[in-house]
Amino acid sequence: MILAVKINQMAYFKKQTGNYGEDLATDFLQKKGYKILERNLTNHLGEIDILCEGPCKTRSVLAVFQKPNRAIVVVEVKTKSGKDFGEGFEMVNSFKRSKLLFLAKSLQTKYPDRTIRIDVVSINTDSQPPEIKHFENAVEEN
Repeated sequence: MILAVKINQMAYFKKQTGNYGEDLATDFLQKKGYKILERNLTNHLGEIDILCEGPCKTRSVLAVFQKPNRAIVVVEVKTKSGKDFGEGFEMVNSFKRSKLLFLAKSLQTKYPDRTIRIDVVSINTDSQPPEIKHFENAVEEN
């Protein structure tokens, strides 16, 4: 019984840390000029932490049909309370990258005329103020 309580406490702490990180990431992105469209967007493929509109860093062949200089950005937020086991962005493994690519592709029908990219925001809450790093185009298709 004590183990179950401990696991529930750990899950609660992890969820609280994640929510705090997503709040920080949202504020950070808005200050950089991003427009937040949705948070915790869930579908049958998984969850997108933050979906926003931001600057388009690359022009594609289809740029003629795309809204100039604005992209739909899928943001994965990784929040850690220390660097003992690496940075938050290092937690985006190959499985998570594949999942993010599927999620991004699923948005193409909703945003057919937009460039869609995947960014990672890594947050370390151990420092004050929290250290926030933004990795644009962090996940790309090979």
